[in-house]
Amino acid sequence: MLGLQFDTKTSWVEVAKNGLEQLLTDHAFAEQKAASNAVSIIINYSEETELVKDMSDIAIEEMEHFRMVHNLMVERGMVLGQASKNDYAQRLQKFFPHTKDRTEALIQRLLVAALIEARSCERFKVFADNMEDEELSKFYLDLMVSEANHYTLFLGYARQYMDRELVDEKWNSLLAFEAKMMCERGKEARVHG
Repeated sequence: MLGLQFDTKTSWVEVAKNGLEQLLTDHAFAEQKAASNAVSIIINYSEETELVKDMSDIAIEEMEHFRMVHNLMVERGMVLGQASKNDYAQRLQKFFPHTKDRTEALIQRLLVAALIEARSCERFKVFADNMEDEELSKFYLDLMVSEANHYTLFLGYARQYMDRELVDEKWNSLLAFEAKMMCERGKEARVHG
């Protein structure tokens, strides 16, 4: 369904479980960054009324997810650590050449956001399916549904603003790039690590 070209290995789950506090901190800040991205799209494309409405909903939902992750950490006696750079997102953002064309820039942002949400969705499912902790398993399965919805929304908007064939060509190239990148990952207790 997600179209990803690399499947997360279950060995990543062991890394994530052993570094749960680090994983949850990374996840909390990833939710904040997703909210910030939605707000930035609103600021830069304020004339796109339907997009603004949907990005407003996403920004609110992502901040609610941040709160949920933080509350879970507090309940488990954990403290939210410092944010760290997300090299996964940074590398994806550098995949497309810089452009001054507003529509092209929007398509690029939407495709990168769609891929980040798709990978998060896939990782949450792998984590939930291989988790003995029932509370965490349910927590991540619930979030997985939301990530899937965001993925389809971002990809749908990209296809709305440009010819679908062109968008799908860009999307498939980005998927191939991300799959190669993911081969090097799976060693850190981070959502995209």
